[in-house]
Amino acid sequence: MTGVAPSSTSMSPTGRQVWTRTRGLLLALVILLVAGITLAALQSGDQHGRLDPRSADGLGSRAVAEILEDGGVSTRVVTTLDEATAATDMNTTLLVATPDLLTDSQQETLRAATATSGGRTVLVSAGAASVETLAPGVRADTPAPVAARAPQCSLPAARRAGDADLGGERYVTKTPGTDACYPSEGLPSLVRIDDSEGGDTVLLGAADILYNDRLDQRGNASLALQLLGSRPHLVWYLPSLTDGSATQDGTDSDTDSTFFDLMPSGWLWGTLQLTFAAALAAIWRARRLGPLVTERLPVAIRASESTQGRARLYRKVNARDRAATALRSATRTRLAPLLGVSAADAHSPEALLPAVSARLTAGDRDLTALLFGPAPADDTALVHLADQLDALEREVRTS
Repeated sequence: MTGVAPSSTSMSPTGRQVWTRTRGLLLALVILLVAGITLAALQSGDQHGRLDPRSADGLGSRAVAEILEDGGVSTRVVTTLDEATAATDMNTTLLVATPDLLTDSQQETLRAATATSGGRTVLVSAGAASVETLAPGVRADTPAPVAARAPQCSLPAARRAGDADLGGERYVTKTPGTDACYPSEGLPSLVRIDDSEGGDTVLLGAADILYNDRLDQRGNASLALQLLGSRPHLVWYLPSLTDGSATQDGTDSDTDSTFFDLMPSGWLWGTLQLTFAAALAAIWRARRLGPLVTERLPVAIRASESTQGRARLYRKVNARDRAATALRSATRTRLAPLLGVSAADAHSPEALLPAVSARLTAGDRDLTALLFGPAPADDTALVHLADQLDALEREVRTS
C-alpha cells in the first residue's frame, strides 16, 4: 500500500499555529524597537550631556555660555588633558567638570599647569579623590544637600549674588587668605584660594548654579557669571574616558581595574531583576507544575460528552494521529474477545490479523492499514477511517 504523506499534527504545528503562538511576542518586540528608535530620535540633537555648555536641556549649561558670549567672554569646550593644559594662561578661566574622573597622573599634570598660569581654575564638585591634589591644603568633608544658602563671606562675587543654590561637596581648609562661602553646618561649599602666580582656584561644591533650569533662580546667574567671566576666555574641560593621557602611566591604579570594576553601578541588582523576571515568565509559560493528580469529579459526566470534549481538543490541535490511534486501539480491544484472541495479544498484528482474516473475507480491504496503518492525511480521511472500523466491527459481530 502506498504510504500516506505525513500531515500536520500536535507534534508538528502548522504555520498558522506557530504564528498564533508567537505573534504576541513579536508584537512586543516591535513595540520595544519602535519605542527605542523614537526615544533616541527625541533625545538626539541638542542634548550633549550634563554640565555641557553645548546642551540646551535642563542639566546642560548652554544658557550661561551664551550669556558670557554676549558679554565678550569666549567659551571653548575641550575633552583632553593636553588641550586643557595648553589653554591655561592669565587671560583664561579653566572650568573642570567632575575632576574626580581624572587619574592621579592627570591631576598632577593639571595642577602643575594651573598653579603657574596666573589664571582662574574652577573645580566643579571636586571630592576626596581629587581635591587634595588639585587644591593643596583643602580637604573634602561629607557632602550636604543642595539648597538655597546665604554667602556669609566677604567674597565680592558672592555678596553681590546673594542667596544661591549651593551645597554638595563641603571643604575644610586653613590656608590663609581663603574665602569660604555658602556654608552648611559650618563648612563652606564654595572656596576661593589665591595661587602664588596671581591666579586663583575656586572650588564649587555643586554644579546646580550652572544648569539651564536653575540659572534664573535666586542669585545663581549672578554668581555663575562672576565666577566664570573674570577673564576674557573660558575653557570648559569635560574629562573623557577616551583621553590617551588617562592610560599613559602604567602604574596608575585605574589601569589595574578588574572586569567587575569596569561594569556600571547597579549591574548586580539589574541582573537579579532580570533573573526574577525570567523565572516569572517561565512559570507563566509552564504547562503544568508537578505530576498530574487524579481527583473525584464534583459531578457525573456522560461518556458521550467526554468523547466529544476530547474530540474537540484533538481537532483544535489537528491531532489526527492521536485520534486515529485511539479509534484503532478501541476497535482492536473489542474485536479480540470476539475472535478468541487474548487481551495481551489484542494489539499484536501477528495475532490479531490472522484471526480477522479467518473470520471474514478481506476482499479489497487492507486490514493491516485499517487496524495498524498511518495517521489520516485530513479530517475527511479520519471520518472515513472511523466508518471503516465501525463496519469491520459490525461485520465481525454478525458473522
